Amino acid sequence: MEPKYKAKLLKKEEIANDTMAFYWEKPEEFTYKAGQYCDMTLNKPKVTDEDVKERAFSMASAPFEVGIMTATRISDSTFKQWIEDFTVGTEVKFDEPRGEFTLHENVATPAVFIIGGIGITPVRSIIAQATHEKLPHKLTLLYSNETPQDSAFMDDLNGFADKNTNFTFIPMMTNTDSNEWSGESGLIDADMLKRNVSDINKPIYYLCGPPGMVKDMRQMLIEIEVDEKNIRIEEFSGY
Repeated sequence: MEPKYKAKLLKKEEIANDTMAFYWEKPEEFTYKAGQYCDMTLNKPKVTDEDVKERAFSMASAPFEVGIMTATRISDSTFKQWIEDFTVGTEVKFDEPRGEFTLHENVATPAVFIIGGIGITPVRSIIAQATHEKLPHKLTLLYSNETPQDSAFMDDLNGFADKNTNFTFIPMMTNTDSNEWSGESGLIDADMLKRNVSDINKPIYYLCGPPGMVKDMRQMLIEIEVDEKNIRIEEFSGY
């Protein structure tokens, strides 16, 4: 099916090491829930290979925000190299937003996000929207990166934490020294989780990031006897 919406690039910027954010005009009638994704199709790809000209991207912007923001790690793939070279005015096509990686409705149930790298994109949307709407959900974000320079949206996330008393932001670095980082270091494990989540059996857990990390975090939760029905995984990881 032909993608339904057309959008032009308004600006782009580097937001972390090898990580770019792209800001698009929001097409009329394009609506989505915080945390959803859609397929982006290049309008005039340099080749006709269908596998190359289309990729799925989470909306990193929140529905209340004016435009659409997507973000990605820039890799050596042909598609990623093309979008890195996009100029203002470049037009792409979006299909209908979809996905169930959205905030649960029960406000009495906390949410714990265990996120790695560019897996932060749908979570930035969820937390921005929850902060904007002043939702009463208790939200905890464990956000893992190698270094502060690799960490996207840190200013945004710290800003949400300042505005939203229900949101706890815990960034973690796996490869840094004490001179450049004074926060949590090392890998996310069961001990770290228990230090920051008072009742590990109460929340809904949201996992997104590199496939290996998501697999390991899911296994960790199962080993500490978190109910599998309380674990949500974003199948599209953006890698």
